[in-house]
Amino acid sequence: MRAARVPLTMLATLVASLATASTADAFCGFYVGGAGAELFNNATQVVLMRHGTTTVLSMQNNYQGPPAGFALVIPVPVVVKEDQVKTLPREVFAKVDQLGAPRLVEYWEQDPCYVEPPYDYDDMVMESASMPAPDDDRGGGDEDEYKVTIEAQFSVGEYDIVVLSAKESTGLDRWLRDNKYQIPAGAEPLLRPYVESGTKFFVAKVDPKKVTFAGGMATLSPLRVSYDSPDFVLPIRLGLANSSGAQDLIINVLAPDTRYEVANRPSATIPTNLLVRDEVRGRFGEFYAALFDHVLEKVPNAVVTEYAWDSSTCDPCPGPTLDQNDLATLGADVLAATYKDLAVWSMTLTRLHARYGAEVADDLVFRAVEPLEGGRGTPDAEGKIASGARAFSVNNFQGRYIILHPWTGAIACERPVRGRWGGPPDGGGNQIATPTANDLAFAPRGKVELGGLVASDVPEIGVLASGDNKLPLPVRRREGCGCTGGGGGAASSAALALLLATIAQALHRASRRHPRQPRDRAR
Repeated sequence: MRAARVPLTMLATLVASLATASTADAFCGFYVGGAGAELFNNATQVVLMRHGTTTVLSMQNNYQGPPAGFALVIPVPVVVKEDQVKTLPREVFAKVDQLGAPRLVEYWEQDPCYVEPPYDYDDMVMESASMPAPDDDRGGGDEDEYKVTIEAQFSVGEYDIVVLSAKESTGLDRWLRDNKYQIPAGAEPLLRPYVESGTKFFVAKVDPKKVTFAGGMATLSPLRVSYDSPDFVLPIRLGLANSSGAQDLIINVLAPDTRYEVANRPSATIPTNLLVRDEVRGRFGEFYAALFDHVLEKVPNAVVTEYAWDSSTCDPCPGPTLDQNDLATLGADVLAATYKDLAVWSMTLTRLHARYGAEVADDLVFRAVEPLEGGRGTPDAEGKIASGARAFSVNNFQGRYIILHPWTGAIACERPVRGRWGGPPDGGGNQIATPTANDLAFAPRGKVELGGLVASDVPEIGVLASGDNKLPLPVRRREGCGCTGGGGGAASSAALALLLATIAQALHRASRRHPRQPRDRAR
C-alpha cells in the first residue's frame, strides 16, 4: 500500500556527488525558484550505479509550486557535456523503489491433517537438470561582473541546461538572483566551498511549456548524469538550503556483486522478520515509519540498510525485478562502454535510508562492504523465525514483516501436524499479499504505538510487544488429538515418518529453486 500524502509547499530535490582525494569537488544541488516562490525540499530519491571509478547518477524529484522560473542547481566536478545527460522514464524509478522497499507478507498455517503425496525422485532429477541456467534570456549584466562563465548550454527533454563556472560564491549567488531565481536563504555559505575547489555548476531550468502539472504537482522527468571519480561521495549539505525540517533520503546503489554502506556516519540495519498484528496490513506506512524512527533513536544519525539483493531476483516479489533494459536505462550502457570486459546481466541493489536535518556537517562517503543476509525463511512449527541481519556468502537482506494466520478449521485426523506455514488455504484465488512501504517521507509519524503492532519483541531497538497482543499460536502437545499415548513405538514411528516427509519435501523444493537464489516457501 502507498503511505498517505500530506500537503507540502514543495517536495523535491536531489544532491548527488563527486569528490576527489585532493579536493572538495562534489556533485550536489538544490532547487531555486523565481517570482518569489518559497520552495522546500522534503524528500529525495536517487539511484547511483557504480563500478570502478565511474558513477552514473539518476535523480527523481517531485515539485509542487509555480512553474515559472524554477530550476535545479547541481555542483559538478567538470563541465558536463550534452551526451552525459539524459532524461529517464519515471516508471524505472517506481520499479526500483518497489523492488527494494520494506515489505509485508502473510503466512497461513496449513491443514494439520494434510499429507503431501510422494515425490518421484527420477522426475525431480530430470527437472533439476533441465533448469535454465537553452533559455536565451539569461537576465541582465555581463558575466564578468559576477565572476561567472557560461561553459556549456544545451537542452535535454524539458530541461534547458547551463553549465557555469564561478570565481566567487557571492558572484554566483548574485548571478542566479539577477537571472530571476530566488536563492534559498543561507545558500551562499553552502556554495562557497564548492566554488573555492573549482567545482562547476549544472543549472537545469525547466521549460514550463514542456511540463505537465496535476493538482499543483509538476511531473518532471528524472535526470541522469554520468561522471568519473576515484571516490564515491554524495554531498547532502547544499540540499539543506531548501529544507523546512527533517528530510528523508533514499539512496539506491546498483553495483556488480557489491553492497555499499556509508563510511562516515553510523550504519544500522532495519529490524527484519518481525511478527506483526493483522492491523498492520492497513497501516503499514505508519508502522514502518515508527520502526525506522525507533532505529534512529537507538543509533542517532544512522544511515539504515533496508535492502541488499540481486536486482534480477526477489523473494517474495512485490513487483517485477530489474531487467537488462532497466539496468541500461540507469547506466549499465555507460559501464559497458567504459569497461569492455564487464558483462552486466544483474547487479546488487542496495537501498539505504537516511533522515537528516540542519545538524549534518559532512557529505556522505560510500564504501563497499561484505554481503548480508536477513528477512528470509519460513516460521517454524511454533511460529518463530530468525530475525536480524548476519554475514552471508551473497546479499540476501530485506526488511520483511510477517502476519501469521493460525489454522482455524476442523481437525479430523488422528495425528495432526501443527505449524506448517504456506499460502492461503483456498490456494488459487487469494494470493499472498506483498504490499510495500513507499513514500515514507509522507507517512504519518507519532500516531502509532509500535509495541501494540508487533507480535514479537524487538530487542535490538528496545521495543517489547504488548502482553495481550502476543500472537495466539497453537501449542503443540504430545497427548490428545486421538494420538497414541506414551513414548513407545507409535510416537517414534510418527516422528520418523514426519522427518522423512520433511526431507523429501525439502529436496523437492530445493530442486525447484533458482540455482543462484534460494526461495522461501511462501511468496
